[in-house]
Amino acid sequence: MALVKHDARGLSFRELNERLHRLVADGIDIIDLVNVNGHRYIGTGLAKPVRLNIYGTPGSDLGAFMDGPEIRVNGSGQDAIGNTMNSGAIIINGDAGNVLGLSMRGGKIFVRGNVGHRVGIHIKAFAEQVPRIIVGGVAGDFFGEYMAGGRMILLGLDRRAGQPVVGDYVGTGMHGGTIYIRGKVEEHQLGKEVGLVEMTEEDYAVLQEDLAEFTACFNLSLPEIMREPFAKLVPLSHRPYGQLYVY
Repeated sequence: MALVKHDARGLSFRELNERLHRLVADGIDIIDLVNVNGHRYIGTGLAKPVRLNIYGTPGSDLGAFMDGPEIRVNGSGQDAIGNTMNSGAIIINGDAGNVLGLSMRGGKIFVRGNVGHRVGIHIKAFAEQVPRIIVGGVAGDFFGEYMAGGRMILLGLDRRAGQPVVGDYVGTGMHGGTIYIRGKVEEHQLGKEVGLVEMTEEDYAVLQEDLAEFTACFNLSLPEIMREPFAKLVPLSHRPYGQLYVY
């Protein structure tokens, strides 16, 4: 496999992305990007199974519209990571910002640390594509807002004593998919369109499979994570606002 190391220092985000696309077009399979510092749109629109290893902090819209690549960030990310991505993987070793996974249709996003607000807004599944977002830390408000499909898993690892695993308005407008949250979720934290239901053996099997992959990425203990109870959230309706449009 062909590997190239590329230095982002001194480049504009446009220059860096143009060079990145040229490298992929030339058949490079693995690209190490070093000295990344707020460069936006890295990996946007890439549609080949290449691997990008990012050293530094990429800017917003990392991996937007991508279809196939694997991006590993050895640090934290900013906002709109995986915006409308179709397939592939984005793995963040640190924290991530707001609107992570906006309208993603497939693939997976794994974040070892914490995330901001409106994570997974309008994430959706299509045919055999079941997008997954797994967060190791805590999340802000509107987690899973307008969720239409796929799975979102929030683990709440390493949080401070008394710190909630998730903010308020969880699942607001949700009309598809499933949210799993490790730990206790209060009713007042939920949007009006989502409900708590009992976990089943099938749910635990799904979690085991998804979290086996997640824990392997970050050298975490799967049995230790699975010892804590999970809450399962599902939509109460597939048309939560249907009555608003009936005349």
